[in-house]
Amino acid sequence: MNTQDKNQVSAFEVLKENSNYLRGTIKESLENPITGSLAPDDQLLIKFHGTYQQQNRDLDEERLKQKLEPLYSYLIRIRVPGGVTTPQQWLAIDALADKYADKELKLTTRQAFQFHAVLKRNLKKTIREINDTLLDTLAACGDVNRNVMSSANPFESPVHAEVTDDARKISAHLSPQTGAYHEIWLDKELVAGGEAESEPIYGKVYMPRKFKIAIAIPPRNDTDVLSNDLGFIAIVEKDILKGYNLTVGGGMAYTFGNTNTFPRVADVVGYFPKEKIVEVAEAVVVFQRDHGNRSDRKQARLKYTIEKYGLDYFKAELKRTHGIELEASKPYQFESQGDVYGWTQGADGYWHYTLFVEGGKLTDFNGISTKTAVKEIARIHDGTFILTGNQNLVIAQVSTTNKKKIEAILKKHQVKEGKSISQLRQHSIACAALPYCGLSFAEAERYLPTVVDKIDVILQQLGLFNEPISIRMTGCPNGCGRPFLGEIALVGRAPGRYNLYLGAGFKGDRLNKLYKEMLNEDEILATLEPLLTDYAHNRNEQERFGDFVIRKGYIEAVPAGNQFHS
Repeated sequence: MNTQDKNQVSAFEVLKENSNYLRGTIKESLENPITGSLAPDDQLLIKFHGTYQQQNRDLDEERLKQKLEPLYSYLIRIRVPGGVTTPQQWLAIDALADKYADKELKLTTRQAFQFHAVLKRNLKKTIREINDTLLDTLAACGDVNRNVMSSANPFESPVHAEVTDDARKISAHLSPQTGAYHEIWLDKELVAGGEAESEPIYGKVYMPRKFKIAIAIPPRNDTDVLSNDLGFIAIVEKDILKGYNLTVGGGMAYTFGNTNTFPRVADVVGYFPKEKIVEVAEAVVVFQRDHGNRSDRKQARLKYTIEKYGLDYFKAELKRTHGIELEASKPYQFESQGDVYGWTQGADGYWHYTLFVEGGKLTDFNGISTKTAVKEIARIHDGTFILTGNQNLVIAQVSTTNKKKIEAILKKHQVKEGKSISQLRQHSIACAALPYCGLSFAEAERYLPTVVDKIDVILQQLGLFNEPISIRMTGCPNGCGRPFLGEIALVGRAPGRYNLYLGAGFKGDRLNKLYKEMLNEDEILATLEPLLTDYAHNRNEQERFGDFVIRKGYIEAVPAGNQFHS
């Protein structure tokens, strides 16, 4: 385990070690009827159980006038390894959103469900009923491995099915072993004093920070695999999965004003045969567990550990601890990060429909009843639903008979088809941001559709409506919407003000760079219009917007994360 002196570790490390394997006083905090909040330490520990304490910032001023505490509530994140869920699970999760949350379903950029505005008095009931669906929230947040992502549709080919199964195996192997989750939320029998427990992989202090894993199958990089701490790129020969290229050290977050923090695209460090994927995943987790920074949480992700120790040392440690020797990386080629919308048919004759979900927010709004439509589909669907890494939904394994029924339901509820939406909107991602996220400086999910509406007018005039361009908006630089891999990115700096970043690779293999700061909406549009005009008239054949702005000298390419600020 990490040998840092206890006097040098952060307070959070001490809290984890003294928490009795993540129990703390969560149970007592939940039973306190005086406040909608939990005790400060328990607010940190509940992240490991899949929930965050938040408050509705839209109501803060009014509640302060009334001398009321903030309206505290809870975000709940539901783990869905590989994003695959059943119609029965969908209906149950949808009903829980109506019963306990804000009646909206959020599909996250990590192929998970997310609830907002769950009150403390309903928190335990909600988590218990989520577990009744055979899904759970354990380790959906916190200093552990998060939801393991995989390329969206396991029914697209036998290789896709095999990769999704590998995602499930990794998720199961790296799940925390503490009994605290079952005791607190499911009323299981207590383990006396926690003394009989152990965390064979994590230990008592778990990981230095959150840890993210994704798998991608070229030519689609629909999981943004290089943005993850640990990634696997499937190597397929003659339709057979042979193994994986290993990637390490990706991550999107940085802190404004702190140049020691930066986003980073992962390094591709070698190849290994497919049978070793779980073993390799554990070895990388152990490396970060033992070498990650436990004194400064802003330096505690694997990307900084790789920067500190280098890839040669990293590979030597994999060999020392787990006997893993990587071969040279195999060639691969990504083409895009996005999803393929509309109907596709698999080799087995079944149909799959990818539904665009703007900002991952499934709701009924402005006469378009997307949430209700999917609920009706779930009642007749005998296949599966798949959450994608781009916040969209695949209705998978659809028979020819059901295909017609699903088309009728979508039409009845006026759900837009991908072909009627601009390519910019189809390649958009937004984090949840306001009103619930306490880290957010500005709007994202609620505002990006408005910005895209106005950019779409420019695109239409320039003949670029059907030109694929990726755009991402987040309320802060913590990177939940992977903004630094967007060809255009807007990162909240203050209410109504955004930093504009340009020049990322459309394939998810290059960071963007700061172009202008503190722009309001008019300034954003005024800045983008001449760039898009130049692109419309002077781009090379099949040249992507991110590549164009670099070639024309509007922005410099970022060769590595540690040069993001230069």
